[in-house]
Amino acid sequence: MVVVKPLKQIPPDDLKRLVQGYSSDSKYLVHYSSGEESISFKLAITRLEQTYRKRFTYLDEETIEYCAGVVTQGYSFGAFDQQELVGLLIAEPRWWNKDLWVWEFHVAALYQRKGIGRRLITNAVQKAEVANLRSITCETQNTNVNAIQVYRKLGFRIEGIDISYYSNEDYPDGEIAIFMRRRI
Repeated sequence: MVVVKPLKQIPPDDLKRLVQGYSSDSKYLVHYSSGEESISFKLAITRLEQTYRKRFTYLDEETIEYCAGVVTQGYSFGAFDQQELVGLLIAEPRWWNKDLWVWEFHVAALYQRKGIGRRLITNAVQKAEVANLRSITCETQNTNVNAIQVYRKLGFRIEGIDISYYSNEDYPDGEIAIFMRRRI
């Protein structure tokens, strides 16, 4: 049985094992237009001719240390099968706007579609409520359609788009940052 509990520490090997990447056979096309009278963004899902594969490569020593520090703040949770970490949610409060920012949210492939992600989010929501936070925010890419669909099922909605969050060449065909929020 998988048990969800507060994450007290995050061994680097566990973090690297769970934060791998994703594959997608579709993406959200982002259309941005700006004129004198209006500015608009439009998202439209489209099927890809080839599967998009993203491998996360940002887990350098500095990032791992940062995540380890965030975990000690008490707003992160792990899903454990026996002693093995099979899912995690690493989050920290941003007191200036009363928001819980999710840095990492991953469930090992063999454990997906079993309600573990929902349990991780539920624990984070409960902790955020006790701390009098008003929302939980996460960021993903327009190419990560599965993540967007999961977040939406968990009560999040798209509330922001950044067409140059990752680089100055993101728009129109690169990865576009999608910010999602669940209000508490």
